[in-house]
Amino acid sequence: MIMLIFKAWLNAVEFGRYLTMGNITVAMLGVQGYGGNLGKKGTSTDITFYNLKKGEDTVTMIEPTRYPERLAPLFYAVSLSKQAIIVVDQLDATLGESLVMLQCSNIKGGYIVLRNYLPKEKIEPLIKGTTLEKFEFLPDDPNLLREKLLAEAAKQKTTEAPAGQQTTGIVPVDHAFNVKGVGVVILGVVTNGIIQKHTVLQVLPAGKSAQVRSIQKHDDEFDIAGEGDRVGLALKNIEVEDLDRGAVLTNDSAVKTSIKIDSQTSLVKYWQTPIKQGMVMHVGHWTQFITAKVEAVAETGDAKKPTLTLTFEKPLVYCPKDRAVLMYLEGPKLRVAGTLQLP
Repeated sequence: MIMLIFKAWLNAVEFGRYLTMGNITVAMLGVQGYGGNLGKKGTSTDITFYNLKKGEDTVTMIEPTRYPERLAPLFYAVSLSKQAIIVVDQLDATLGESLVMLQCSNIKGGYIVLRNYLPKEKIEPLIKGTTLEKFEFLPDDPNLLREKLLAEAAKQKTTEAPAGQQTTGIVPVDHAFNVKGVGVVILGVVTNGIIQKHTVLQVLPAGKSAQVRSIQKHDDEFDIAGEGDRVGLALKNIEVEDLDRGAVLTNDSAVKTSIKIDSQTSLVKYWQTPIKQGMVMHVGHWTQFITAKVEAVAETGDAKKPTLTLTFEKPLVYCPKDRAVLMYLEGPKLRVAGTLQLP
């Protein structure tokens, strides 16, 4: 599977193509396999990628394959995306949890596809007053949805790197492997800034470094990649064992690592389980899904906004003032608790 995916990589490197394209990454939620109606299936693990391309414009769709039995794939699919497609054929707890995850991840744009004769009046009360309120309702028409997605992608052109200036960027890793004839390759989405070919990046939290040998976006070779781009980076001076999902590649000095934080929490209105000292929760940020123990809970006068002291199983990588998602896997009905303001 890996070799098939990256045959195009080798061809693109050989011919040295340098193109400008628009790209958008979209979480594909609600009905397993629906992305197959819209694009070509790509990498598939606990999350599955579907790719849609027309001319120079591309759409990457990410489906949480092992959700709802596991919450992490839902977080990964949403965290990697800027927009979402929600295919609704019934109103149930899984739909509710998906909507809460999108709200906590600050997803503000996308589409709601209604099936089984469900009227939008059944959904509107669930999203009223949330970031999802402006999602567009669409009929179950893959052709129409493809047109909408490609039109959105066309608006997202990569920012040009300033001439003669060193740029900074951040790429959280979601997959990493060795490719014969290429070496170590990672897949990820540029979440901040610009990544340039030949740049040396830190690998956090490992504290190592790697140089970008080449950059590929949807089978084409580029000198740079900008925020929102789905990329494959060929790296040198690093081993694949140092690049598990959750590793962060960056040359941005603002990025921090911490094993313990104090953070103000905003619990969602549906959350009923009190947060107590000693609870084991999970914190999601970029492609990190880290076990966290609640060391202390400080009341603030608002039951939905306690300040938590958390210690992590391994260091959390983040930028100050970022927002992370707080989850509790033992939640009886809802496992998405709310958000953290990172210090």
